[in-house]
Amino acid sequence: DIDHMVPLAEAWRSGASTWTTAKRQQFANDLTRPQLIAVTDNVNQAKGDLDPGKWLPPRTAYRCTYARSWVEVKQYWGLSMDAGEKTALVGILNGC
Repeated sequence: DIDHMVPLAEAWRSGASTWTTAKRQQFANDLTRPQLIAVTDNVNQAKGDLDPGKWLPPRTAYRCTYARSWVEVKQYWGLSMDAGEKTALVGILNGC
């Protein structure tokens, strides 16, 4: 499967709801940042539209990369983070 690092529904809740259709399409098809990644079907289904406060990759060795990529995408696109999401990311990144 191809997964959106920051799921489209999560982006919508984090600020994309105010974007134009064109900007949302750019976000959904962003090949420049680590927004589109290949994953297994079961991982993609388990993640759904959850943020790192509610779901993390089962492979712990990948979590630092995941957290950095999540922050990069959110920062570039100007998307907000809720408290649980931020706490989870800080915890991961402090251990990297």
